[in-house]
Amino acid sequence: SIIVGSGSKTLYAFTNDVDGVSTCYEDCATAWPPLIAGADVSLGDGLDSTKLTTVDRTDGTKQVKYGDWPLYYFAADAAAGDTNGQGVGTKWFVVDATGALIGQ
Repeated sequence: SIIVGSGSKTLYAFTNDVDGVSTCYEDCATAWPPLIAGADVSLGDGLDSTKLTTVDRTDGTKQVKYGDWPLYYFAADAAAGDTNGQGVGTKWFVVDATGALIGQ
């Protein structure tokens, strides 16, 4: 099981995000849009509500975190279930229901 966002699109973690702080901005955030907290964020079956938090971004928004990882979409994932971002640059990984990175 992996964590997904709106439209069942895959969510990823960036290993450069140390101590739960987002480091993906500008061109990075264009390719890897952050999951921004809003009214549409809800917890799916099998996820631990204590692991769902937010982190402040420099633009004043709050990015959703699961466990230690701020979450991102991958712009090249066109459809639900796509995992084209898995392992990109050995820095981007899908997150499982426990908050662990898959394949790292």
